[in-house]
Amino acid sequence: MSDLKTEVKTMLIERLKLEGMTVDQIDDTAPLFGEGLGLDSIDALELVLGIEQKFGVKIEDEAAGLKAFKNVDSLTAFIAEHRAA
Repeated sequence: MSDLKTEVKTMLIERLKLEGMTVDQIDDTAPLFGEGLGLDSIDALELVLGIEQKFGVKIEDEAAGLKAFKNVDSLTAFIAEHRAA
């Protein structure tokens, strides 16, 4: 697992207070919302703030958020792409 992906999963656990969950328990391709981690709209706001604070990456609009928040893989790719820019 890449270091960035581990950082993303750790941030998810810490920011969203996913009690008792470990990095290894989060499936890279499982949906973040609905089935999968079961996140909701309040979690989305917390994620936007967490990503900006931890990685220095802003999610500018809803379309970018929808694409980035599909799963851990898409979120990691989004952060990697926008960090480099």
